[in-house]
Amino acid sequence: MNLSTTLRDHFFSAISKLTEDADQYAGMIRPAADTKFGDYQSNAAMPLAKRLGKPPREVATTLVDSLSLDEICEAPDVAGPGFINLKLRGSFLNQTLCEMLGDERVGVRKVEQPSKIIIDYSSPNVAKPMHVGHIRSTVIGDALSRLHRFVGHDVITDNHLGDWGTQFGIIIYGYKHFGDPDKVAANPVPELSSLYRLTNQLIEYHKAKASLAGLDAKLDEAKTNAEAEAKLAEQADANEKLSAKEKKKARKSADSAVRRIDSVKADIESAQAKVAAVDSDPVLAKAASEHPGVAEAVLRETAKLHEGDAENRALWEKFLPHCKDEINRIYDRLGVTFDHVLGESFYHDRLPVVVETLDKLGLTTKSDGAVCVFMDGFDSPMIIQKRDGAYLYATTDLATLQYRQEIFGPDEILYVVDSRQSEHFEKFFSMAGPMGMDGIKLVHVNFGTVLGADGRPMKTRSGSLIGLESLLDEAVAAAKEVVCNPERLATMDPPMDEAEQNHIAEIVGIGAIKYADLSHHRTSDYRFDVKKMVALEGNTATYIQYSYARTQSILRRVAKEIQTDDIAKWAVDTTNTENFELREDAERALAISLLRFEEAIAGAITGQAPNQMSDYLYETAKTYSTFNEACRVLGNTDPVVLHTRVALVLLTGRVLKQGLELLNIGVIDRM
Repeated sequence: MNLSTTLRDHFFSAISKLTEDADQYAGMIRPAADTKFGDYQSNAAMPLAKRLGKPPREVATTLVDSLSLDEICEAPDVAGPGFINLKLRGSFLNQTLCEMLGDERVGVRKVEQPSKIIIDYSSPNVAKPMHVGHIRSTVIGDALSRLHRFVGHDVITDNHLGDWGTQFGIIIYGYKHFGDPDKVAANPVPELSSLYRLTNQLIEYHKAKASLAGLDAKLDEAKTNAEAEAKLAEQADANEKLSAKEKKKARKSADSAVRRIDSVKADIESAQAKVAAVDSDPVLAKAASEHPGVAEAVLRETAKLHEGDAENRALWEKFLPHCKDEINRIYDRLGVTFDHVLGESFYHDRLPVVVETLDKLGLTTKSDGAVCVFMDGFDSPMIIQKRDGAYLYATTDLATLQYRQEIFGPDEILYVVDSRQSEHFEKFFSMAGPMGMDGIKLVHVNFGTVLGADGRPMKTRSGSLIGLESLLDEAVAAAKEVVCNPERLATMDPPMDEAEQNHIAEIVGIGAIKYADLSHHRTSDYRFDVKKMVALEGNTATYIQYSYARTQSILRRVAKEIQTDDIAKWAVDTTNTENFELREDAERALAISLLRFEEAIAGAITGQAPNQMSDYLYETAKTYSTFNEACRVLGNTDPVVLHTRVALVLLTGRVLKQGLELLNIGVIDRM
């Protein structure tokens, strides 16, 4: 049951008697901040009273008199200036929990009117190894697909691979100039990755070398600006006529100017590192001197591929399956699958039609030889075809949208792509209407950046993004140290062999990385810290997985104590409202937390925010820990106490497991 929705519906009926705009007030229900006042609280009376011109307590009392909540809540209480406090009835809790116990979905209903939703996520460039930048789109999109599916929506997932762009021009150039056909044929994945890295390193070398003079000028400018801002801040501090707010603003500008110096210095260090890495290696230095125009040459190789050049097309067809195998290996490790994997190449033949359609609609304009669409509200146009005839991401996205409308007929499409692409999606979405696709709800599910310990985007010293596989390995190794340390292993009965330890470390380590990402709101940046991710305390997947393992340990011991082979079946078959009673505060708190599972799912879906699910799981695990310490399960001779507590432990395990599954995080029965 979604208690917030149920209570909202009752308040809507009561508020409708006072105003036609009941909807804006009915949703003002929240879990009570302090349980001594109740379980839920409505603040609707205060703003409603202002609208009606009446005292808030009078309005609150009128609402209470109109509410029909007797089966769910005890008599509502009006407190303070007009807060309405609600406490759930014990009989309602007992009945609902017993129903959850007998339900495979632990009480979570499916939506009455499901939508067809396409979720577009992950979308790496397949010609290079997946890196840390791909983790957010992959795990957020995967979690959203699982959440929407669980409540009954018709979900179609699509990995829109970058399999047709400059990255393949890099590989083709590298193969032609540095590749050994025999080595590539014998060991394609590492050899192609090596050729990509080599060619890209040369491109970055020339780019970095050319940028250093400009960066030095930027640094001088930043230093001059910082000095000026510092003087202005000093003058502001000494000026008694200025307000504290104005002084703070001046100091903030000065601090920002100092940070700009640090940022430019970091760019210089990165460029210098790229140059030094090549100059200090005779082989690389020789290659760099022999390939000064490598960046332009790579673009020519890419253009030849798109134009149908036989040699480049043959190389692309030869290399693509191996590149896909490499990223699929990472997906297998993450446990991520897709309904469709349709790369940019799939839509290549449709791109001229997109340009033709926009021409016929009178939306295109030639600008410096390029075909553009100028739109109201944007300073720059959407370029759909460059002067050399090449198409851009916008063209492919429009072709993809047309295809999805024709083949799938979706109600909604979620694009899980980082925040830096916000302007692109604003432009792209604005074109859906003119092209006759305004019936589809288009949503950019944007997200922030993964940062290193220094608070900057996570990169190697040379400036390249850190490989995803190395991060997974690091997390798994850290997890093994934490959950399979000698002290913990010594307490395991039966003993835990090496295979089981490795299995647990893999599940905990991979889960830790996913959860660390999903536990932050997607729009925020977060710092990647493996030690914190795998900790057994705090808001981590490891803590929740351990809580689940504790439930299973208790259930095994109870099963042995009461001599049953299936404790879950025993609990479901023998627990009913007659032998289920919440007598302790810790029991009641856990029961209410379990009842809020559907609320958490609904909140995560409404806001496209999986962190609402992770927050719920963490709070539930903490509440279970309090219950575990206060309420002994083993050794109870009172059948009501035994049935109640076994049911709560069983339900806690099922809710934690189901919640983690919705985030695609595994559990272990013992750890």
